[in-house]
Amino acid sequence: MLPKERVLAAFAHEPTDRVPIYVAGFSSRVASAVLQREAFVGGGIQQWREACALWQGGCAHQEFLERTRQDALELCLKLDLDLVRVSYWRLNERPTQRLDEFTFLYGDPEGDHRIMRLDPDTELYQVVHQVPSPTGRTADDLEPEVAEAEEAARRFSPSPEDYVDQLYAMEKAPDRITYAGVSSITVPYGRAEWLEALALRPDLVERYLDAAVERARKAVPVLGKLGIRLMFGGGDFASNKGPFYSPAHFRRFMLPRFREVTALCHAHGGYHLMGSDGNLWPVAHELFCESGTDGFYEIDARAGMDLEKLRQQFPHLTLLGNISSLTLHAGTKEEVIAETRRCLEVAKEYGSVIVGPSNQVVAQTPLENFWAMMETLHRYR
Repeated sequence: MLPKERVLAAFAHEPTDRVPIYVAGFSSRVASAVLQREAFVGGGIQQWREACALWQGGCAHQEFLERTRQDALELCLKLDLDLVRVSYWRLNERPTQRLDEFTFLYGDPEGDHRIMRLDPDTELYQVVHQVPSPTGRTADDLEPEVAEAEEAARRFSPSPEDYVDQLYAMEKAPDRITYAGVSSITVPYGRAEWLEALALRPDLVERYLDAAVERARKAVPVLGKLGIRLMFGGGDFASNKGPFYSPAHFRRFMLPRFREVTALCHAHGGYHLMGSDGNLWPVAHELFCESGTDGFYEIDARAGMDLEKLRQQFPHLTLLGNISSLTLHAGTKEEVIAETRRCLEVAKEYGSVIVGPSNQVVAQTPLENFWAMMETLHRYR
């Protein structure tokens, strides 16, 4: 089978000649070892690279975009992955000041602004100072953020040019399949004021999520016309202990909007996938059955999201991942091989599983562990 046929068979719940494989995301360091040159992929480091390119001017920014899509595709082809990722983290906002090699200021230096700095070792690009400080914000402070999301959704007018990375991959590697993101139906991750709003300002939560659905209403028809079948949605909303909000909140705020986006994807020939780290079992029936979701990625084995149990309880789902990024990062070579083989065995027994890391291959992952995973994937698939 061609790699593209293998992936689509997994979603159609049909047999495949071999287990399809993919890698959810690469740090630049690991990707650079694969390509044997600096690779323009990764998480925060890509946002910093984009800041550097925007600071240098339009031509530099265009070169950054072109190199990113080329490196991302070359990486997947060199590793012979069935499902390819061609888009990485973006921050298309020109900085106001460059403070040093790794640090940029965004906004008004004399007014509202934030300072972001790259840590080259972890490849994280994070806010290190912000004015006004986000400390002490409450649900009532979210009104401007919600209004901004609504205005952005109103202005959002996607066209094929917005998916140039996917079109590039479809042209250069027609035997592979790629994917695109649709709106995340989730409250912003890790912010207490949004959890407070679920109880005290549900109107703001509903408006914010409705803006995300409006973006999906505009994006999905364009993706369908381009022939992009896999539409990734969702968003982190759980830790190893469970969701950050109750099943009742999930059912009220998230479920009806998940249903709508899933129906949109189906109407335009696509599959809708949900992604989140953490333990999702308390809302698993709502998320995986009632929403109509076709697939689940970022499957976190260390949080109890067992691949075999998921296949048994939700046979209609296509599952992606389940090799723990933490095992890759902190485990031994033998542990990596054992975990990879376990996932492959489940995939062979039950089908409809695309095996790979649960999340990003982080910057400090030992290269020995990464190559052990890849060699095991190809040998036993």
